[in-house]
Order: sequence, then structure tokens, then C-alpha cells
Amino acid sequence: MNAMSDSSPSRTGQLATPHRAGFACFVGRPNAGKSTLTNALVGTKVAITSNRPQTTRHTVRGVVHRPDAQLVLVDTPGLHKPRTLLGERLNDVVRTTWAEVDVVGLCIPADQRIGPGDRFIAKELAGLRKRTPKIAVVTKTDLVDQSALAEQLIAVDRLGKELGVDWAEIVPVSATAGRQVELLADLLVPLLPESPPLYPDGDLTDEPEQVMVAELIREAALEGVRDELPHSIAVVVEEMLPREGRPADKPLLDIHANVYIERPSQKGIVIGPKGARLKDVGVRSRQQIEALLGTPVYLDLHVKVAKDWQRDPRQLRKLGF
Repeated sequence: MNAMSDSSPSRTGQLATPHRAGFACFVGRPNAGKSTLTNALVGTKVAITSNRPQTTRHTVRGVVHRPDAQLVLVDTPGLHKPRTLLGERLNDVVRTTWAEVDVVGLCIPADQRIGPGDRFIAKELAGLRKRTPKIAVVTKTDLVDQSALAEQLIAVDRLGKELGVDWAEIVPVSATAGRQVELLADLLVPLLPESPPLYPDGDLTDEPEQVMVAELIREAALEGVRDELPHSIAVVVEEMLPREGRPADKPLLDIHANVYIERPSQKGIVIGPKGARLKDVGVRSRQQIEALLGTPVYLDLHVKVAKDWQRDPRQLRKLGF
């Protein structure tokens, strides 16, 4: 009887493709497409997106499951020049996250010239420990033609050389059009350490449901008020409870949430004429929440004033920052 050869499929398979798992973080100036990219890689909505800068306030971990790897994406706020205590705390969150992940991706939009914000972040990355791989992700490629994209790729390469950032990869992607998103995952995986999975199969995020629900409400509220209230809105879910006495085949989840603004004068903006705007926020966020939780929802929203909460340490603590 022959001894088993070293070239047996099971052993070569194990040797050829060790399982990798680790954390990747997308950074960039506000509104560079980081959250949209995170959602595209995970395949579902785990980070709120908006056309407003500095939308993200919590680090959201989205988990990408592959047969040979588990890629855990940490979505951070955009690094920016802080004007409030909240802004300073958000920047601290970004720098702490950078120090703990296995690979960092700098997102630079294809449709905008490299500016002071990009240079500032790239310079910070240059000071990050050498052994952390850094990749450049040129986002929003669907908004430019091939010629403009080529110019931007060259500019990104030049930026790295100028500031001493050794890009492991430079990858053009469009998260909204789904272009090269899989390729980006393919390039990130080899940069992760060999490790068993870090999260159970099927888990897409470790963000508590209550926090995700609050973020979906805030996203809808941001869209509703356009340019009137840049970042004065915070949302806290006070209660999420199944409605008592409902038949098992017709469940209903009661969600009570408060929308906080900084000044009494902002209340009317959020509520709108005869409550129309707040009602619209409720309808749009409820659809997203039901899709997230997979159950019908009754959403009860109230608007409250937390005076100058972005600058008040006590209020920030109360609102979860």
C-alpha cells in the first residue's frame, strides 16, 4: 500500500491558500466615497452615506466573507480640520483606528484634483508605522473619462513618492457602478495576516442594531434638511421592543427615537410645515430599518433640543460620542 503523497489535493490546498483574516481601514478627506465603498464590498448597507461631508461618526465594521479570507472593513469619519470638540474626538477616532488595522486604504476621488486635504492625510499616513501596508484607492471613476482617470492615477503615484508613502497598490474603483470592487478585495486579502476567521460566518457587521437604526434615521434627516443644518443633528434610539399581543406571523417592532438639534430655531426646519419633513424622514428611514431588521416597524420620532451639543462634553457623552 502506497503512503499518501505530499501532493494530495487536501494538503496542497491547505499549503497553497492559508486562510487570512484582518482589518482594513479606508481613510480620506470627507466625502471621498469611503462609506459607499465599504457597503459595496460587504454587499449590503452597513455604513450611512450622504452627499454631505463628515456624515460618518461611528467606526462601522463591515465583514467580507470569502472561502480563503475574512476582510473586516473599519469605516472611519473623514479626517478634517476640527472646529468643535466633536470634530476633535472624530479625528482621534481616525488616528486610533489607523494604529490598529492591518492595511490602510487612502480614498481619493477621481473627479477632483488632489488638494490640501488629500496631502494632509497622505502626510499623516507617511508617519504611520512602516510595516502597515498602504494602498491608494481612486474612487468615483464612473464620473470621469479614461484620460482624466489616467492623469489622476499618475498624480496619486507622484503624491506617494513626494511624501514618502510607498503604495502597495493603486486601484481605480467605482463603488456605485460596481467597477473593480472585487479586484480591490482580491488585492487587500494578501496584505492580511494568516488567521482563522474573526467573526462567525454570516455576520456582516458588529455594529449594534440600535446604533445602526439611529444612523439610518440620521441619514434620512440629513437628506431632508439639505444645506440648512450641516451637522447639528444627532439621533438616539431610546427603545426597541416587540409589540406585545401580536400574533407570531404578524410581528411589529416599536422603535422610539429622539432627533436632537442644537437650537430651538432649528426645530421647525427638521419638523417642516405641518410636520411634513419629519414625516418624510420617518417614512424613508422606516423602509431602510425594515430592510435591515427584516421585520415591520412602527417608528416614533421626536425632535428635541440639546443646546450646542457638539461643543459640550456632557451632551456628547449623552449622545454616545
